[in-house]
Amino acid sequence: MCGIIGYVGNKNVRDVVIEGLHRLEYRGYDSAGLAMTDGTTLEIKKVVGKINDLERATAHGAWKGAIGIGHTRWATHGGVTELNAHPHTGCPWNKNIQLAVAHNGIIENYRTLKTMLEKKGHMFSSETDTEVIAHLIEEYANGDFVEAVRTALNDLVGAYAIVAISASHPEEIVAARFQSPLVLGVGKEEYYIASDPSAFIAHTKEIIHIEDGEMVHLTPKGYKIISLKNIPIIRKATHIDWDAKKIEKGGYDHYMKKEIDEQPSALRDTMRGRIDLENGVSHLNGLASHLEQLQHAKRIIITACGTSWHAGLVGEYLIEELARIPAEVEYASEFRYRSPIIEKGTVVLVISQSGETADTLAALREAKRQGATVLGICNVVGSTIARETAAGVYLHAGPEIGVASTKAFTAQITILTLISILLARSRAMSVEKGKVILEALKNIPERIQEILQPEKEQKIREIAKKHASRDHFLFLGRGINFPVALEGALKLKEISYIHAEGYPAAEMKHGPIALIDKRMPSVIIALDHDPLYPKILSNMEEILARGGDIIAVANDNDKTIEKKANHVLRVPQVPIELSPLVTTIPLQLLAYYVAVERGCDVDQPRNLAKSVTVE
Repeated sequence: MCGIIGYVGNKNVRDVVIEGLHRLEYRGYDSAGLAMTDGTTLEIKKVVGKINDLERATAHGAWKGAIGIGHTRWATHGGVTELNAHPHTGCPWNKNIQLAVAHNGIIENYRTLKTMLEKKGHMFSSETDTEVIAHLIEEYANGDFVEAVRTALNDLVGAYAIVAISASHPEEIVAARFQSPLVLGVGKEEYYIASDPSAFIAHTKEIIHIEDGEMVHLTPKGYKIISLKNIPIIRKATHIDWDAKKIEKGGYDHYMKKEIDEQPSALRDTMRGRIDLENGVSHLNGLASHLEQLQHAKRIIITACGTSWHAGLVGEYLIEELARIPAEVEYASEFRYRSPIIEKGTVVLVISQSGETADTLAALREAKRQGATVLGICNVVGSTIARETAAGVYLHAGPEIGVASTKAFTAQITILTLISILLARSRAMSVEKGKVILEALKNIPERIQEILQPEKEQKIREIAKKHASRDHFLFLGRGINFPVALEGALKLKEISYIHAEGYPAAEMKHGPIALIDKRMPSVIIALDHDPLYPKILSNMEEILARGGDIIAVANDNDKTIEKKANHVLRVPQVPIELSPLVTTIPLQLLAYYVAVERGCDVDQPRNLAKSVTVE
């Protein structure tokens, strides 16, 4: 859930590591550190706080070296302290091997290992599980740094991506991966290792994804990949098309706002080449190899976490409504622990923006173990989910840096819509209906752009300002917009730290209505072309009768709503099947502006990480 960067080459190592850490800030972190060596000394600096603090702390002095590693930490074992920050070292008096290790993941057997090492005389200075790795490498040191790391890793149980350096081996970086992402960047006489290509994308776009159970040995002369059993592995680099400018703010105050505004162009990229209007059908080449299994599926299980889970709920509605295939949505974190029943003809669809979400990967592997056809939807090319699923679809939404997902959510819904139409057209949907929905889908970017117009956005900002001091929010929706209510509540919770709950509007009277008062705003999605609109108006009447404050998301031309709501967020009318793509936009903006008004760190909300790679 944190960031790793390692570098060997001719550039200023400290500058490259600091730059890489800045590019990994979006993943979320609470402390940071770097380690470098020139073969004489091992220089380490760690800080609690931001990369800027680390940059200032290392701006002066002899920060020289041929190699270096850096890390941003999100606390799992031990509090947020300088001692617990990475990189970690072994025993300070051991001059035979001065080493530093940075680690993402969780070592499950660290207590047992720590007890064993303490009996051998090792003394620990932190509360972390990571420090055990450093002491293990130290214990196995025998002059061969790679072999010492390999031997230590074979003792570990858990998930890890590690990078290690030693003053005794001043031109070597050793890295390894097991169930936590790690990517090698291949440059001209320089090499990078990181948890995410964004850390080095400004320097090289040639990457190699390291697989579970593999190690990488980097020197100025090149790289070698071996397995934990010491078997050489040959793998060619692949080229990625990311532009470094796409992961910069481009004049925006926050990545989140930039990515909200990028949704029209992102969805055009998501749909490009996938819509066949003439035949009223979608084309998803990534699913071609398993299209028959998908089309003849008896049941579809969608599994995901967080925002992707909400997108899956929209997908469930679309698949059942349009394709008439039974579908259900499972929390990935619960899926493998509840003995899921996977019968013949079941297709499992896993969704993850990063393609590295640990819980979703665990669900994927359990589904495969039970013999299901597992397909993926993710945004990051070459990610673990992309490699381990039988087939899948990329979002092509571009890099999403803000921790609170926005454009990935609407891109996921877009892909699920295309999948639903593909399935529906192979069953009972007519060409004409396919054309109508796809034509409207093709025009969604323009509809979103209408919501992002300055006058509408300014109104949302004014409503946010009036409600920024509230402690609780209730979000209500019906049908396909119930997941949007959940997502709206999640966005507000994530970045403004206001308690918010999402409910089906009809469920309000079964408990939540007890909370209604003038201090608790209710955000209600109420579209006048929704068959359930009259029932939603009745829910609003119940809130008004109790003095509640209503913020409604309504169609542009709906005049009735103004009599029922204190505030109205307007969206253009689109087919109800596509409405989540427009109703979610004002809720993203509402959460954003509430957080800004409250002075919150929008892009790096407390306690959260962009890519959750631990259980």
